[in-house]
Amino acid sequence: MTKRKITQNFIIFSLLLLNFSFANGQTILEDSVMNGNNFQKAAFRLWIGKDIQRVRGVIVMVPGSNGNGRDMVYQPEWQALANKHNMAILAADIKDKRSPNMAIEQYADVKNGTGQAMLDVLSRLATKSGHPELNTVPFALWGMSAGGEFNYEFACWKPERVITFIVNKGGVYYTALASEATRAVPGVFLTGEIDNPYRNNIVKGIYSVNRRFGAKWIFAEEPGQGHEFAKSEAFTLKYFDEIIPIRLDENGNLKPLSEKAFLGEIGTGKVAATGFNNSFTDITSWLPNTVIVDLWKTLFQ
Repeated sequence: MTKRKITQNFIIFSLLLLNFSFANGQTILEDSVMNGNNFQKAAFRLWIGKDIQRVRGVIVMVPGSNGNGRDMVYQPEWQALANKHNMAILAADIKDKRSPNMAIEQYADVKNGTGQAMLDVLSRLATKSGHPELNTVPFALWGMSAGGEFNYEFACWKPERVITFIVNKGGVYYTALASEATRAVPGVFLTGEIDNPYRNNIVKGIYSVNRRFGAKWIFAEEPGQGHEFAKSEAFTLKYFDEIIPIRLDENGNLKPLSEKAFLGEIGTGKVAATGFNNSFTDITSWLPNTVIVDLWKTLFQ
């Protein structure tokens, strides 16, 4: 094959790829960083709906340990949620470097490399997509297992960029007591009744030490569930739908949560408005409104 022919084929391939990237008016782009400080690969796929003129935020989807979650951008229920709130979807494929114990996800420690890798990739995708606002918009972080570990650590690292985050049955964390700014970011911590007891105690411990000092977070244990999605994804879709407009103004700027909310006692499911005396003896969830109160109850009823 001649050099000229190779060049022509490359141009044709590039044009086909460009057409795919903006097929049917949607934007679908990918980029990655290799061999970072605490990861072997950090690859991401971006999806933006065809009718979105300006992105207000990004739904970040991170799978379990060393999993490839990039195809999650194609899930219709998540696309519908993103379109409703003028948000993009960014789904991850992150791989650890080889280590003596691969059950300890080093890449979950986002401050050591993976967090910046995600921001760097998103910055390049902002240019490619023609959406420069991606450089500054905040994130709603969803994930399972190690994905939840990543989400929590990202909220600890960059709380000013986080709308909300989900910790979902993961068992490796690098931050115990989060900053005051992170404790002000709404988060959800989930365990499964028959999951590994070490995981459950770790998640509840991280939650408890921060909730003690006013973290505006939610905790629930799903009865009869192990290390699986169970009700968590359906809950998160509805929770994001409710919390995103509470946290984002029309321009995509973060708003603080109101101090008027509800407390839900973990052990009993009893609920009381903040500011009122209650007889709770167990740890509590901080629930922003009555809709989220009802959603919280669906996790354990």
